[in-house]
Amino acid sequence: MSDQAGAGGGPDVRAKGDGVQRPRRFYKTVSIGEIDGGFAPLLDGRAPKTPAGARLVVPAAALAGLLAREWDAQREVIDPTRMPLTRLAATTIDHVAAARAPVAEEISRYAGSDLLCYFAEAPDSLVAEQAERWGPWLDWAERELGVRLERGRGIQHRAQPEASLARVRALALELDAFSLTGLADLTSLLGSAVLALAVQRRALTAGEAFALSRLDEAFQEARWGVDDEALARTEGRRAHADLLGQWLAALA
Repeated sequence: MSDQAGAGGGPDVRAKGDGVQRPRRFYKTVSIGEIDGGFAPLLDGRAPKTPAGARLVVPAAALAGLLAREWDAQREVIDPTRMPLTRLAATTIDHVAAARAPVAEEISRYAGSDLLCYFAEAPDSLVAEQAERWGPWLDWAERELGVRLERGRGIQHRAQPEASLARVRALALELDAFSLTGLADLTSLLGSAVLALAVQRRALTAGEAFALSRLDEAFQEARWGVDDEALARTEGRRAHADLLGQWLAALA
């Protein structure tokens, strides 16, 4: 994401407490407009630009609204670290749109070692919970997507049917670049292409999928507790999952 977002001229900068120079907010109003066959957040009527110089145009008004909300939330300075969806949109425009096949292949690789296929060996209570809560989604993937994945117990790698991995690639490539980006990011976060596809297809919420992705972690926390640092990491990942859920819902 460009600092000045194509507004023209060099931005004023201010140092934050971490010593990083941030551009001062240079615009007064944020709105949404139709442009270049899509929608964009408008800063004083002008579309921001990506780091590669393209205009920040997305295919859905709802998604442009999410980006506009991030721009409007900036106060004295513009902090890109607090604009995750704007950064994701820029990545889509500058990189993913021209590299859809490699991104789809990466999602397929996750399916090849999908979290849901690796049930615990013990204790029995955890195994039973995984079977109860993961099993239906593996069944859903086979029934609704045509993706059959082998399941087992333990961490030893098991090869998945190539036809199923090819099907995941095909499903990913059916998506537009923005949906593909959201799916890839969520797949990586959850460790599961099945859960990410369920969110993309609105069969699960992102929050539900995130909870399913960390059954083992939650089980261990219930037994041994959790420290503040681990809790902060979990909440950060949960928040990112929720944002990705909003991204995919905005494109549905």
